[in-house]
Amino acid sequence: MSGRGKTVIGRDGLADLVAILAEDGYRVIGPQVADGAVVYEPLDSADDLPAGVVDDHDGGHYRLRREADGAVFAHVVGPQSWKRYLYPPVQALWRAERHGKGFRVIEEPADDGRDAFIGVRPCDIRAMAVHDRVFDRGDVVDGGYARRRRDAFVVAVNCTRAGGTCFCVSMGTGPAAGEGFDLALTELVGDNGHEFLVEAGSAAGGGVLDRLGGRDATAEDEAAAEAAVGQAAASMGRHMAADAPAVLMANLESPHWDGVAARCLACGNCTMVCPTCFCTTVEDATDLGGQVAERRRRWDSCFAADHSYIHGGSVRRETSARYRQWITHKLATWHEQFGTSGCVGCGRCITWCPVGIDITEEVRTLGGADKGD
Repeated sequence: MSGRGKTVIGRDGLADLVAILAEDGYRVIGPQVADGAVVYEPLDSADDLPAGVVDDHDGGHYRLRREADGAVFAHVVGPQSWKRYLYPPVQALWRAERHGKGFRVIEEPADDGRDAFIGVRPCDIRAMAVHDRVFDRGDVVDGGYARRRRDAFVVAVNCTRAGGTCFCVSMGTGPAAGEGFDLALTELVGDNGHEFLVEAGSAAGGGVLDRLGGRDATAEDEAAAEAAVGQAAASMGRHMAADAPAVLMANLESPHWDGVAARCLACGNCTMVCPTCFCTTVEDATDLGGQVAERRRRWDSCFAADHSYIHGGSVRRETSARYRQWITHKLATWHEQFGTSGCVGCGRCITWCPVGIDITEEVRTLGGADKGD
């Protein structure tokens, strides 16, 4: 940890942070605008960050707009999550080459690079913790995930604005980061200028903080940061019912699932944008000459008919069964498997559903049916 305590830096200090991490050998990844969305890509400098960009969210709706205050982190979350770097969409498992009458298996070279993530929201930090339980805390460890996670440097950003589909407060996952970060920033834009309150959450973060400039935070700075985060907490766009697991398990045979299926396109958008979904499939490929074979793991979705395929056909043939599987696993049976919810309240599944199906609304509707309303 740093001996400095909480520190306040300006925009120049944010640029210094990006430069220091790059000098330390990290590939620095952060939010930036591309194709009409805020995405997470490698940064050349802090100038790539989306200053003055705000994102509007609703069911099936996402738009960017500009604000004059130049806030760097006024956006919330976009269509990507950080799992694409910790748990890549496509990953080679092994490669084999023919040699005479036999073959030789060639192990994929390990990626020795280290990533620094800037702008990680508290809900996404909790999503990383969920994946830690899945890939790095059980009897079988995913070695690639464990290494990438261990080597990652996480710069959290406390939310000072809530998106229209956010419900992290009701999930206990935000809008302030409590743990799981190396550094945490709270952006302050007001009469005193444009500054960032910075605190260290690890020894590595403390070492970087000691190299930043800035000044010691005052009580007024901390009060301003607390008020800004409190404003985000008070303006959540959605709320998840506390009894969601019980409601879902009590309504497994509800006719409401057919109503959801009549709207659902089974496109899998919700699972692709979700920061905790981790379903995969394995595919094999060979070259045209039959000399080289490869096996790859890639993201899959429980909304795909083939995902539940067992010899003779798919277990979940109907869209209603697939949606029920997704929401009940996410909000109910995940607790039994991993001791936590599989949902962190980021709202991405609502925003990026083409027909605007709302996971919080579905639970409320089923809860009413359970009570006979």
